[in-house]
Amino acid sequence: MSKRGAVTRTEQKERTRRTLLDTARRLFATRGYAGVGLAEIVSESGVTKGALYHHFSGKTDLFRAVLEQVQREVADRVAAAADAQDDPWAQLKAGCAAFVAAGADPRVQRIMLIDGPAVLGWNEWRAIDEATSVRHLTEALTVLVADGRIPAQPVAPLARLLSGAMNEAALWLAQSAPGDLADTQAALSRLLDSLHA
Repeated sequence: MSKRGAVTRTEQKERTRRTLLDTARRLFATRGYAGVGLAEIVSESGVTKGALYHHFSGKTDLFRAVLEQVQREVADRVAAAADAQDDPWAQLKAGCAAFVAAGADPRVQRIMLIDGPAVLGWNEWRAIDEATSVRHLTEALTVLVADGRIPAQPVAPLARLLSGAMNEAALWLAQSAPGDLADTQAALSRLLDSLHA
């Protein structure tokens, strides 16, 4: 087999995987994990059931991959917002505001905050969250404690408290009026300012 043939096969496998992820993500985001069957994902993706099982062991494995993709994208948005600032304190505040804004998107909420813990279980969902969002938050808080801009204290519990508050705010925003995002971000800003030494 030619090298070009091997590349084409590899590209096709990746394209199939992306198609499955994109289709599953759209369906999970709009109807939730329980409202979507594998047959529908296969049909809408235009692939065979065998192709799905080549890439994923089943619906839960496919959902896990979608959740990890969403978590990475949210973490990237948070990091980009933080990196746009020069000052570590401004980075923390911008990153937290970006997280709440991302979490306010109903498509993100459904996958990341509602179905994620329910489908995968708290421990597995938490491990994925720890590897992305909480990691960035912990790094930012560690810098601020080391600089004396937040009073000396263990960072791990503070990061979990802030993460929990932001997750809860994002879930609340799903049921609230559109203007509540600005009020929520202002409240978050005041909460963070109260930590400042």
